[in-house]
Amino acid sequence: MDQTQYHHPLRRLLLRLHERFKPTKNKSIALVRRRKALLSLLTRHLRSINILLFLVGYLWMLSLPLSYLSRGTYIDENALQPSQVNTYWNWGDVHTADRYLEHLERLRDMNATSDQRAEFFLSEFQKLGILSYIQKYRFSASGMDGTNVYASLASPRGPGTEAMIISASWLSRTGEGDGTLNLRGVSTVLALANFLKGYSLWAKDIIFVVSDGYLDGMHAWLNSYHDVSQSNLIRDNLMISSGVIWTALNIDYPGHSFSHLGVYFEGLNGRLPNQDLINCFSRISRFTGGVPVVLYDHVDSAKLYTKVASWVPSVILNHVDLKSYFSRLQNIFRHFSYQVQGRPSGVHGLFHRFRIDAFTVYAFPASGPHGFHAIGRIVESTLRTMNNLLERLHASFFFYMLTDHDQFMKIGSYLPSAIFISVALMVQGLQVWVSASYLRRKIMTSEKAVSTKENWLKRKRPVTPILAIVLGTYAVGGLLFLSMETSLSYSNNEKTLPYIALLFACLPLSLLAIPPYPEDDVAPLSSVLKAFNLCLASTVISIIVILNFSLAALLSLSLGITLPFSSSSMSIPMRLLKYIGYIILALSWVLWGSQLTTTAFWDWEILGGWFAPFVCIVYVPLVLQAGIVCLLPP
Repeated sequence: MDQTQYHHPLRRLLLRLHERFKPTKNKSIALVRRRKALLSLLTRHLRSINILLFLVGYLWMLSLPLSYLSRGTYIDENALQPSQVNTYWNWGDVHTADRYLEHLERLRDMNATSDQRAEFFLSEFQKLGILSYIQKYRFSASGMDGTNVYASLASPRGPGTEAMIISASWLSRTGEGDGTLNLRGVSTVLALANFLKGYSLWAKDIIFVVSDGYLDGMHAWLNSYHDVSQSNLIRDNLMISSGVIWTALNIDYPGHSFSHLGVYFEGLNGRLPNQDLINCFSRISRFTGGVPVVLYDHVDSAKLYTKVASWVPSVILNHVDLKSYFSRLQNIFRHFSYQVQGRPSGVHGLFHRFRIDAFTVYAFPASGPHGFHAIGRIVESTLRTMNNLLERLHASFFFYMLTDHDQFMKIGSYLPSAIFISVALMVQGLQVWVSASYLRRKIMTSEKAVSTKENWLKRKRPVTPILAIVLGTYAVGGLLFLSMETSLSYSNNEKTLPYIALLFACLPLSLLAIPPYPEDDVAPLSSVLKAFNLCLASTVISIIVILNFSLAALLSLSLGITLPFSSSSMSIPMRLLKYIGYIILALSWVLWGSQLTTTAFWDWEILGGWFAPFVCIVYVPLVLQAGIVCLLPP
């Protein structure tokens, strides 16, 4: 053999691999050798692997708005057949809607009460020959009350075991129910009742609901329909009920006319409707009504894009892909803002907990060119499509992320980003756990200490006190939640919230008095608690990522960046300084987000939203544990 060929680097590498992994007579020995080699390789590069997992996770999150991860929407359920029918809504029906609008404007001008408005709606439904009733409700904790009106149009071609809903709330979702009236939305519902009763096309009952307030009225009505009890809700029982509700369409039309129709689809606690329903409406709006569709109210898709225009070079700024990136990023941010808080983006979001697919049609206020004629045709065609269903929507996606009205990401396109960060936290937690069980120390090899060598001392890991600290942090979180709930619900005093947060932040300071273990054969409490903390954070993210990806992504950012850097110090002032940093991360929402806090607890008290208890009982204890790691002796 040629000597130069033998000493070739690739040849030498192959020979070394052959020597290490060559088969032996005993296969068990070969298997053990390979496992040891693999374990040794992973151990040596564990830190690099951990950093790589974090980088991949965060870079994946940044790439979510890229068009390469999205695909076009499509209809899975063949029975729907959207935009395949002739619509009969005409200008006579528009005139009827205008007359209803005039009556509603008079009620508005005379500052009519909820009962006066309800009596008008009831009389109009009864004039049409549709069975209708009034429902009064009151929330005892907040003193909020109102009156709903509902009517049921029996199906002429079905047994009445299935139903679909057309609804409108008295207050528009504009400004998240800031007081803007939804007069044209209510007028559309009344005009549709007059229109739909004249046709025998319906295989399902049609229920019309005009709810009082913004979210509270529909919440009370749905609880009554499904016979769900709520301790702080006093409500009338419904006098009529129909079959199982499959789909619902909420109309929000606050302006004089509109240029686009926006789609709001996020539900309570992050639930989403079946995507087929939204896809059908999008096609019907564009091809039947001739109205462009947008997500939310993002008519100006360049709003976020223009904010960064000042510091991005013009060569990059004018690139088509960058404009598309920021347009999708704006939609993703809006989606995250609703799903993280678990707050419904409209009245439709209250239907999802009863397995009813629903969304809100929002007529974006503009000087034109569309009005009652366009929205009537679109709603009629959408109802005809919903009427075609033979079973509940199930073929399409329930876990998805819409990046545009006709583009979406499957769960497999966005889920791994949070999973990578969760795995990185778990790997680091296990690494800290293993490292805590050993102590490297130098021992003398001779009496004169001329030479020394390193030795590994196996240490005990105190688990019982750590479990006590962990359980104590969750007890603090529970007490924090109960204290804030009591302050907001009963005394309605927002000014006490910072003092409550400060009180609970000072409780762990007593741990500064804990002395370090005098023996070397016991691992420090700070190391063991950090291992528990990282593993718990990883577990929480892994569980939440399926139920609510937006919340899991936020946890990945807030916990994944901060928790790995928690560490103790010999200096007490430095330990206090680190602890204060984590306390700010844990409780800053109380100090600087009083409106967000009040809204979150209102959602919990009235709607059953989980965001407030989740933050207090899950998020705060995890960050508090990282702060205690800094307080404990090294």
